[in-house]
Amino acid sequence: MSSNNKQLNIDARGLGKVAVLMGGTSAEREVSLMSGGGVLQALQSRGVDAHAFDPSLNNLCDLKAHGYDRCFIALHGRHGEDGTVQGALELLGIPYTGPGVMASSISMDKIMTKRIWRAEGLPTPDWKLVSSAAETAQAFKDLGSPMIVKPAREGSTIGLTKVTSVGQCEQAYRLASQFDPEVLCEQFIDGDETTCPILGQGHDARALPVIRIVAPEGNYDYQNKYFTDVTQYHCPSGLPEAEEREIQRLVVEAFRTLGCRGWARADIMIRKSDRKPFLLEINTSPGMTGHSLVPMSARAEGIDYPELCLRILSMASLDARQGTPKNEPQGAGAQ
Repeated sequence: MSSNNKQLNIDARGLGKVAVLMGGTSAEREVSLMSGGGVLQALQSRGVDAHAFDPSLNNLCDLKAHGYDRCFIALHGRHGEDGTVQGALELLGIPYTGPGVMASSISMDKIMTKRIWRAEGLPTPDWKLVSSAAETAQAFKDLGSPMIVKPAREGSTIGLTKVTSVGQCEQAYRLASQFDPEVLCEQFIDGDETTCPILGQGHDARALPVIRIVAPEGNYDYQNKYFTDVTQYHCPSGLPEAEEREIQRLVVEAFRTLGCRGWARADIMIRKSDRKPFLLEINTSPGMTGHSLVPMSARAEGIDYPELCLRILSMASLDARQGTPKNEPQGAGAQ
């Protein structure tokens, strides 16, 4: 184990009273409850004064009223990793884990994420934004087969279809549009599916080991992600060392470009024909279940699950406290 990965001397009691936000109202509520339950148990095992808090059952203002000092966000999807709960916590003045309001909002929107990555010269598959079945069929002609159709602002492959014929376009569009009025059609990259977590912030951000995913018939869907054991995860990835290093470099750059902090996990496809990596999306509140990938990658680097949770919690922050000059009150520039 390298010196970077030995257990940090984090004062668990010094972290104060902690709310683990879980559940929520998104389509990923079930997974969020599993993630939050694992995080809660892990933090409590390390002596943190941690408590479960479901925003769908409790008013967020109760966090202030009940004296919480920081939040571990284990919410997934809408109203969890899209900047909304982050904004509420900013107003309450309670530090939280993961990226801030803008970075969370942009990262949740796959189209905005791809626009920024493309503008910054980072590789991501070609795409089309569509608003009808007819436009989906046209996108299929433009992008080629296979094509991925998915909601622009959902996670966990919810509402996703791999389209191989123009006749599938209408049904694929209807499914995706049930979850979001904006539907993304994306060029399918044939090759190795990988994912890579990032921890830290700015120049201190670093990538953990890459995970190579082998799903049955390449179908890494919601069921195979969370509720079956048929998907194979390779960590170490088994990729050539140069490819692993390039993916790690790429995900850290993608993380920084979007203004992320704390932690995230980026998904990458490696094209079979020329081994070129393509960024698909970034998750700013990744899963922390028994099937989840960030804990798996961390273990490969000698960081166990409770230690990972503690490290993420210790990085809880507020946008309002990022870059504020010392001894200058916030808002001092307003006249």
